[in-house]
Amino acid sequence: MLPVRFSSSFDGWMLRKMLSAIGPAPIRLILEGSSGLASPGAAPVATIVIRDRATLLRILLDADVGLGDGYADGGIEVDGDLVTAIEAIYRSWPPGGGSGSKLWSRCRKHFRANTPRRSRDNVHHHYDLRTDFYQRWLDSQMVYTCAYFPTPATTLEEAQLAKMDHVCRKLQLQPGETVVEAGCGWGALALHMARYFGVCVKAFNLSHEQIVFARQRARLDGLSQRVEFIEDDYRNISSRCDAFVSVGMLEHVGLSQYAELGRVIHSSIGPSGRGLLHFIGRNYPAPLSAWIRRRIFPGAYPPTLREAMEILEPWDFSVCDVENLRLHYAKTLEHWLARFERSSQQLSEMFDARFVRVWRLYLAGSLVAFRVGTMQLFQITFAGAQCRRIPWTRAHLYQVKRPQAQEPSCTNVMS
Repeated sequence: MLPVRFSSSFDGWMLRKMLSAIGPAPIRLILEGSSGLASPGAAPVATIVIRDRATLLRILLDADVGLGDGYADGGIEVDGDLVTAIEAIYRSWPPGGGSGSKLWSRCRKHFRANTPRRSRDNVHHHYDLRTDFYQRWLDSQMVYTCAYFPTPATTLEEAQLAKMDHVCRKLQLQPGETVVEAGCGWGALALHMARYFGVCVKAFNLSHEQIVFARQRARLDGLSQRVEFIEDDYRNISSRCDAFVSVGMLEHVGLSQYAELGRVIHSSIGPSGRGLLHFIGRNYPAPLSAWIRRRIFPGAYPPTLREAMEILEPWDFSVCDVENLRLHYAKTLEHWLARFERSSQQLSEMFDARFVRVWRLYLAGSLVAFRVGTMQLFQITFAGAQCRRIPWTRAHLYQVKRPQAQEPSCTNVMS
């Protein structure tokens, strides 16, 4: 392949176009071998070095994918802290969705649907990586969703346990009840609900790696009779239960499937049950980053609260509580990224340097997105019209004392 050759004046024009796209961010841009450019009025917090003209041209043709792939391939280096550089760029972007988000709101229903086959492929792409990869940087319970930090000094392990308690208390779980969980990861929440709240759980997941790990944990913990891990699509859930919970799955469902998810929830809990949806969302409709969809989460879409209501409204579910844990997710990602960096050498040996750079950029960019408010983390608690377990106040959510392990009080049989 012949090298891309341009004049120095054209090099400068391309750098100016890139700087204009970034906005007034205090960032210095350098095409290797040139003097570079920076926005006036503020000292640069970091320098982005572009190794070659081909990388710069890719960025100008497709900024999102070009920047992500350029960093992953080593065509872009950041002189300074990566998170600081990304945050400076994020904060320079205009607020709101602009005309692009208006266009998205009109065509969103026609976005590529997550059929059962496509959903399985999407899950395999991300979650069926080697489990020991995730063990390098997640907490000891292997919880790959936003933690809950009662104080900023809370450890990641403590915060993930606090998150699971928080979810269980929101659901008002009682010994002997039955729960369906859609999208169970490596099984931590299902096992936590059974162990500490005395319920029986059917947990569904498309990831083979995660299901195998979760079943092994259930056997080791003596909970196999109370927790059943099922490798299947949420659309095939047919069990009746007292409560329905989904933590970190809605982002992978897709707008076109919300009616079907609503039907599944209603067939599970009917008019007398209750449920909780925990998901990454947005303040306004907009697609996820093209680079994230291509390299990390194919088929993913973070909905707005209004869009999420399309799941609940047709079935007359009452929204009992909405909480935004955005800053908690930023703190979670700080822990994940720090652990990831400490394991980067081992991860390079497990995979390769490009893989590590892809995941470093994904974690750093996600941290910034939650820190500045581009992404939100919503928890919605809802109930059927005949539900009798709607709390009078929110006082039960803030109990300091952790629950004690419960003796078996139910057999894992659901209709």
